[in-house]
Amino acid sequence: MLPFANMPYGNAPGYCFPVTELCMFALLLICGWHAFKKGTGHVSWLLGALGFGLLLEYVNVATNSGYVYGRFWVMLGKAPHSIPLCIGCGWAVIIYSSRLFTDNFALPLWAAAAFDSLLALNIDLSMDVVAYRLHMWHWDWAGRGYPTETLTGQWFGVPYANFYGWLLVVFFYSLFGRLLEKVSVTAIWKAILPLLSIIISQVALWVALFLLADLLKQLFGISSMHRLIALLVLLVALVISGYIKKGKTGVHYFPFAAWIVPLWFHVYFLMWLFLGGFAGENSRMTTFSIFNVVLGLLIHLPLLIKKKPITILAETR
Repeated sequence: MLPFANMPYGNAPGYCFPVTELCMFALLLICGWHAFKKGTGHVSWLLGALGFGLLLEYVNVATNSGYVYGRFWVMLGKAPHSIPLCIGCGWAVIIYSSRLFTDNFALPLWAAAAFDSLLALNIDLSMDVVAYRLHMWHWDWAGRGYPTETLTGQWFGVPYANFYGWLLVVFFYSLFGRLLEKVSVTAIWKAILPLLSIIISQVALWVALFLLADLLKQLFGISSMHRLIALLVLLVALVISGYIKKGKTGVHYFPFAAWIVPLWFHVYFLMWLFLGGFAGENSRMTTFSIFNVVLGLLIHLPLLIKKKPITILAETR
């Protein structure tokens, strides 16, 4: 018997979830060790991203926002509203590693936050269509009244609103976190900064995902796809504008924690695209998945091949 109606794929192999979970924990340890060596600011940023990721996932699941999680080893909360701890770890390492990369370019604040968001989306585009088919999480197309769109609805079965949310989650946390850092540099402030960032970001996210989205749909018929396209255009424009205005950078900082996270997500889920038998389902999906992985590798490769490490982040956070 299949796990979900209208989904032609059975359960993932028994080792899939444990391996995924252990890898997520390992990535968190790698980023945590790097943050510990760099100081309070880095540790706070990482822990804040972990807390924010867990909070927003719990709120989404508890309010029946259209998806449920599969059963991992470590689950938080009570089923069916429980969430895997490793998902929060995933949010944390993606947000943390994205900033390690972005800070190399001395971008203005808004552009830096936009770049963080686009890097996170690049990872999510590799992950979601595959993880969904592995039943790591499931969007209920049948419950929405579209049982025939389980694999074809919107982005190969992944709602556009999911990607819209990804962009906003990372953008708000990055933006407000960076803004609050400019207020004070005391150790106490660095310690409480993530909590303030989470609170402000959660409020902004609620307004953007619910109040604003509903208003735009009712007044102008603007769908989640339209919002996603508009947000992508805005973020790309911010990055381009910021890059033109950026400060001078002569050296680069790209530690192991910065590149192992995107590399693992891209390679791991590309492997499962073929191991899970999903590659033959839709040639367009497979082509884009490969293209997205190559794009992610090309984005990070220039810094990876540079051999001049510096400690610029130690002074700025």
